[in-house]
Amino acid sequence: MLRSINDIKNKRVLYVATKNADYLRLTQELRILRSNGNKVTEIVSPSKSYPKRLLYVYKKLLGTKTDDLDVIFVGFAPQLVLPLFPRKLKKKPLVIDFFISMYDTLCFDRRKFKPHSLIGRLIKRIDTKTIRKADLCICDTNAHGMYFCEEFGYPQEKMSTLYLEADTSIYYPREKQGSNDRFTVLYFGSVLPLQGVDVILDAIGRLENEKDLHFIFVGPLGDHVRKGEKITEYINWLPQDKLAEKIAQADLCLGGHFNDSIMKAKRTIAGKTYIYRAMKKPMILGENAANHELFSSGDKDVYFVKMGDSAALAELILKIRDSKK
Repeated sequence: MLRSINDIKNKRVLYVATKNADYLRLTQELRILRSNGNKVTEIVSPSKSYPKRLLYVYKKLLGTKTDDLDVIFVGFAPQLVLPLFPRKLKKKPLVIDFFISMYDTLCFDRRKFKPHSLIGRLIKRIDTKTIRKADLCICDTNAHGMYFCEEFGYPQEKMSTLYLEADTSIYYPREKQGSNDRFTVLYFGSVLPLQGVDVILDAIGRLENEKDLHFIFVGPLGDHVRKGEKITEYINWLPQDKLAEKIAQADLCLGGHFNDSIMKAKRTIAGKTYIYRAMKKPMILGENAANHELFSSGDKDVYFVKMGDSAALAELILKIRDSKK
């Protein structure tokens, strides 16, 4: 019985994913599979268009021979792949990365549909049927895996956690650049609701009279209200190499998640957290079970704050600043 990705050894593996080929989660899984002596055949498209990637994957699957395969690994969005699996592939042992639940994301995270609506029930059914087909399911945290098992009726013994990783060819420790006159706090993100950007902006607003603070906020704020303009540098987007340079300037980084009303925020570790760790930066994390799987309050330069509490976040930033003087 497969209990983790590392149990797949010396096998002939078909790896399928609808995400772009250089997506970090894909390269992580492929590296592990190959390091375990597996012969891996990839069906992954380099196209930037998601519909084109889907069509590429479906076409390749139809022409895939099964005689020389031992295991099939669907590495991203198995909900979009398994329903169109040719019958010949359904007899092979199946591993999936259930990185995203469509039901949880669309009904609770982004709140596009109500859970008991027709679409809500439909996408929950798709998630349920998808995960139950897997002989092994990979997730990103223990807390997330427990939720999937409880919500979709999947056996706990078939669930395995594979934590994310940072691309250390880009994100690595380096000397701080620039002036040391002000204490610099950095946050970057895609401004999704679960990240708690409103909490961060409110904390910045509370600190706008602290002239020795400098905030760097990287992310597409759009219609979000910008606060603390006098002490904050707002940047819409940066390529990864430039982002790494900005992180290197920071005295403190905000990891999160900080939203306290979306349960997914409490079950996941923000991807930026792995980047900060790789660069050995002090960071503030939301107080939740997922973050405590890898970090504790006793860790050097790791700080926890109550989720959803901008006043507590602002107070902690000042406390850390003062401790570094």
